[in-house]
Formats: sequence, C-alpha cells, structure tokens
Amino acid sequence: MALKIILLVLFFGVMIAIGLYCRRNSTDVSGFVLGGRSVGPWLTAFAYGTSYFSAVIFVGYAGQFGWKFGIASTWIGIGNAILGSLLAWVVLGRRTRLMSQHLESATMPEFFGKRFMSPALKIAASVLVFIFLIPYTASLYNGLSRLFAMAFPIGGLTEQEGYTICVIIMAVLTGVYVIAGGYMATAINDFIQGVIMLIGIVAVISAVLSTHGGFTESLKGLSEIGSNGEFNSFFGPDPLGLLFVVILTSLGTWGLPQMVQKFYAIKSEQDINKGTIISTVFALVVAGGCYFLGGFGRLFSDKLDVVNGAPSGGWDAIIPTMLSGLPDIIIAVVIVLVLSASMSTLSSLVLTSSSTLTLDLVKGHVVKKMPEKRQVLIMRIFIVVFIVISAVIALNKDKLGYIADMMGISWGALAGAFLAPFLYGLYWKRTTKAAVWASFIFGAGLMVLNMLLRPHFPALLQSPINAGVIAMLGGLVIVPIVSLLTPKPEKEKVDGMFSCYEGMVLVKAKTSLGSSNEENEQ
Repeated sequence: MALKIILLVLFFGVMIAIGLYCRRNSTDVSGFVLGGRSVGPWLTAFAYGTSYFSAVIFVGYAGQFGWKFGIASTWIGIGNAILGSLLAWVVLGRRTRLMSQHLESATMPEFFGKRFMSPALKIAASVLVFIFLIPYTASLYNGLSRLFAMAFPIGGLTEQEGYTICVIIMAVLTGVYVIAGGYMATAINDFIQGVIMLIGIVAVISAVLSTHGGFTESLKGLSEIGSNGEFNSFFGPDPLGLLFVVILTSLGTWGLPQMVQKFYAIKSEQDINKGTIISTVFALVVAGGCYFLGGFGRLFSDKLDVVNGAPSGGWDAIIPTMLSGLPDIIIAVVIVLVLSASMSTLSSLVLTSSSTLTLDLVKGHVVKKMPEKRQVLIMRIFIVVFIVISAVIALNKDKLGYIADMMGISWGALAGAFLAPFLYGLYWKRTTKAAVWASFIFGAGLMVLNMLLRPHFPALLQSPINAGVIAMLGGLVIVPIVSLLTPKPEKEKVDGMFSCYEGMVLVKAKTSLGSSNEENEQ
C-alpha cells in the first residue's frame, strides 16, 4: 500500500507541476487551446494516442470484447493503429492543419461555421460536442474507479464511498493542471503519461499471462474453452460483431473533435511525418496490448462467477479480476497506467468542450465583444462546469450502462454527425451546408433514438456500437447525395478557402529531390 501511495503522490505532483509551469504559455486563446500551433511531433503524437486510449479501452472494451471474441479481439487494436492512427494522420493531418489555420478556426464547430458559411452550424456542432462528450467522460471515471476500488481497499468504507473518493480525486487533479496550463500542459503530461502506458502495458501482459504458465500455456487453455476452440481462432466466434467494433473504434476517431483538433496544433510538415509513425506505433503497442490482454479473460472464469455465459459482476469487472491476484508492484504499475490513460483523455475532453462552448457558443452570440483574457477565463470556468457535471453523472454509477455502451453512444453520435462533413469539407468543394445538416441530424438523431427506443430497433442495431457504425457509414453516403441534390456553394468563397492548398512552399534538398531540370540548373 505504501508503494502504491508513493507512486500516486509522485505522479500527481509531476502533473500539477507541469500545469503550473505551462501557465505562462496559456495567457491567450491560441496558447490555451492550441499551444500556439507550435507543438512538436512527439507531443502531438502522444497527445493523440493518449486521448484515444483510456480506462474505457483498458477496462471496458478490452474486458467485454476480449470475453466475446477471445484472442481475435487483438484485431481491434490493429485496426486502431492502421485505420484510427496511420490513415487518420495521412488523410486528415496535413489538410486539417492548413485549412484550420487558413480559416482561423480553433475548434471543429468553428471549422464547420466558417467552411460552410453558417453560424447556425457552428452553434449546433458546439451543442452536440458538449452533450455527447459527457457520457464518454462519465465512462472514464467509472472504469478508473473500479480499478482503484480493487487496488485500494480502504477499511471502514463501503464500495460506493471508495468509488466516490476516486471520482473526486481524479476530477480535481485533472481540473487543476488543465486550468493552469491549457493545451501545452496537457500535451506535455500526455507525453509522460504515454511513456508510462507503453511500459505498463508490456509489464501487465507479461504478469497476467505468467499466472497461467505463459503465452503458450494460456493460448492452450483458451483453446479448451468453448465447443470448437473458437476463442483462440483467427477471427473469433463472431466475425461480423468484431468488424463493427473495429470500425467504430478506428474510423470513429476521424470525426471526434478531441482527436481531430490535435492536428490543428502541429508545427511543421516534418512533424506530421514523424507524428504519423509515432502515433501508429503507440496505438499498436497500447491498443493491441489491451485487447490482446482482454482476449484471455475467459481463463479467469473461476473468479468471475459466470452466469448464462457472462460474468455476474458485469463486463467491466473482467479486467480488474484478471489483475487482482498480481504482485503489489504490478498493481501499482497498473494503477498509474490506467490513471495516465484516463487523465490524459479526460483533460483532452474537458479542454475540447470548454473551448467549444466559449469560442463557438458564448463568443459572438451571448457576448458580442469578448477580449482574449476573458475568453481564457470563461474557458477555465467551463472546464470546472464540465468536470462537475460529468463527475456527478459518474457518481450515479448504478444508473449508468456498461462502459462500452456509454462510449458507443458518445462516439457514434459525434463521429456519425461530424466525420463525413469534416472529411468531405477538407477535400470536396461541392459539399453543401444542407448536406452537413443532414449528417448532423442523421448521426446524432440515430443515437438518441437508440438510447430512447432501443427495444424497438432491429436486433443488429440494438447495440450502441453497431448503431454508431451505421451512423458513421450512413453519413459518408448522405453527404455526397444531399450535396449533389442541393444548390452549389458560392464558387469564389469556396475557391478562396481551398487556396490554402495551392500555396508554393520552398524546402531544402534533403526534404525533396526536386525535378531533373532544377538539378541541372543548379
């Protein structure tokens, strides 16, 4: 217990110290929200990765889908690395950085408002961001607190009291360093937290598998579960269900504001190239490792009290149970690992939500003229408001669904609404305002109906995850169809927006070989 407490105190102390150190770089809007658009590749890549993976992945998704799909759940992590990281950086990184700077937009809703010349779109997008990031944030608290309750059994306290203490501590400490240092503090902390995650996941996998004789013996044990050894097969017992999870957790990042806005802050071309590689490797190790670990969950069935094929304590109890018998030093590593993952994601969520509300809803609409210092102050106030609301929701954990379901609703609604119009908006001049509205209504509307009328949905779409995938893929079809059926946007204005891609850039020979004519002339 002393070792666990020492590590936590050290961890918290470093996080807060960095927040206070970065305070001088967060006095204006650009510094507070984007780090002055001068964040290097390592910080940006780790900020992207740590915002991507949290207690939601480690506790909720890895446990639930490892149980359902067995070792095949590793494909989810591979999909996260290739589709959710590598292709996201290649397809979105450069164009997002160029156009967001050209349009002087600091948030995704502000991008929609300026790209499609519609203040109403900006307001609608900001409202969607605030509403649907809350369940995601609540799921972070839920996942982390389950691990804390396992690692820190405090005498005299009920499980609910211990859970409450965990939620409050996490909320307060995250709020302190984000409010103090803004994006730069978040990025630096994300880098430190990312290193901890990389080391921690390798140590945890080794320790868990060693309890069943190592990898080979664990795999052999998994093959003996089920009728045909499907839990150690290549695609598992449910390939279609596995595909839906891969799409939601991988393609979904393309439309999530807390992820896409990382590209706004990239410093240079070289940083994009480096960041692409770093982010992909990070995702492969962390996400691949989490789902790989979860794939062995059924080996611990004797400790989980399985009823009708599912753990009686719920899906979110699987990973904590797998870890409960490990040595104290490994438990301490796990706690810092998951705390790192969760606080980095939480800081990204609260910064995204507060900046969106301030810049896209309050500024220019509620308050017509707002100096930069006041904008930063209001963002800090909204950070507190967002953290308090999400913490209050998390404290009512008995009314919450499983972590995977909450994340499915959040990702499905936001990515379903934003992914298609953002992607087409970067690449296709013909994209219209009406098409963006159609995507907003379809994506968010489908997920709201899924929450309210789930029993009436077709069996395939009753899962929030499957519904979220349909919301995203549907938007990719709806936007081009509606754009072709509605009047073209003003050509001159759209051409002016896309002119940012046409600028000529001189680079050193080590960056580009140039043409043979240029070489001869030299």
